[in-house]
Amino acid sequence: MLTLVRLMAWTVAIGLVVVTLSPLEARPVVASANLERAGAYALFGFLLALSYPRRWVLALLAAVVLAGTLEAAQGLTASRHGRVVDFLVKGGAALIGGLAAQTLHLLLARRAKSAESSGGVERRVRPNGG
Repeated sequence: MLTLVRLMAWTVAIGLVVVTLSPLEARPVVASANLERAGAYALFGFLLALSYPRRWVLALLAAVVLAGTLEAAQGLTASRHGRVVDFLVKGGAALIGGLAAQTLHLLLARRAKSAESSGGVERRVRPNGG
């Protein structure tokens, strides 16, 4: 399962590179630009943090660094331009996605620990008290 999530995370990363650095007219438009940015980077941050649960802080740092690097690299293309506000949207969304993943990870771990401590079997009480 972890391998699949990692594959998904790095596939999204490749997609972000391609879409961010391709000519503007070649970029698919699905929603408003900020909504697209936020959604894509939140998904990336979520998947990356899930992929590396022991190093989730480093994974989030990598997601923010990728956002900044790609935003700066847009200045090297003919039809794109990097903007600080775009970086803030992307980096912030990656952090939110990653924090959501970490929250999910902690909840699942707590649930598993609870099930383990109870022996994985719920104790049922009969209506007649027996």
